[in-house]
Amino acid sequence: MRILIVEDDSRLLTQLDALMQQNGYSVDLADDGQKALFLFKEYPYDLAIIDIGLPVMDGLALIKEVRRNKIVSPILILTARDRWQEKVEGLEAGADDYLTKPFHNEELLARVKALIRRAAGQPNPTIELGPICLDTLTEEVRIAGAPVDLTAYEYKVLEYMLMNPSKIISKTELTEHIYDQDFDLDSNVIEVFIGRLRKKLDPDGSIKPIETLRGRGYRINRQL
Repeated sequence: MRILIVEDDSRLLTQLDALMQQNGYSVDLADDGQKALFLFKEYPYDLAIIDIGLPVMDGLALIKEVRRNKIVSPILILTARDRWQEKVEGLEAGADDYLTKPFHNEELLARVKALIRRAAGQPNPTIELGPICLDTLTEEVRIAGAPVDLTAYEYKVLEYMLMNPSKIISKTELTEHIYDQDFDLDSNVIEVFIGRLRKKLDPDGSIKPIETLRGRGYRINRQL
């Protein structure tokens, strides 16, 4: 999953970047609202974390502009503990949730995961499709109850596909959601990940969990 973090405090921005990457997210960074708006228009994000007090364009103005541009990525706003008005203003501007500073990393991660699941129509932290069971909290995958050992990027690909079970997903879209913005979009690495997932999820070829639609992309087999 790909996240945009917008924060002008360089120390906090660095901490949030490290926290999110350590927990398997691809992260883009912006330290002012104008830069963030550019990134919003250029790249798809599964979620954005936005501080209210930003230079150039403040967080509230940024959120309003993002929504005006029909960008529907979930937004979690960060605000100072003593500015409760900002919470109300942020939600009315189009944010989906808020967190006050200082905050515990565990709460931030829990809210991020919940917002991403909710946006994908998956309120339950465990996603089940046929014999496939993926736990978004523990990042464990099981097939018919048996654990499957996936690499970090194999897990990211499977999680994104299960979050979008009816969607045909192109290689470019998968790349954009699991890698940072400077990754080579022409790479064939997605084909490699898909091939590995098929072998690990379906070693005997009996369930065929991932469909290939020639010239269009991939889709989770809804007939599982």
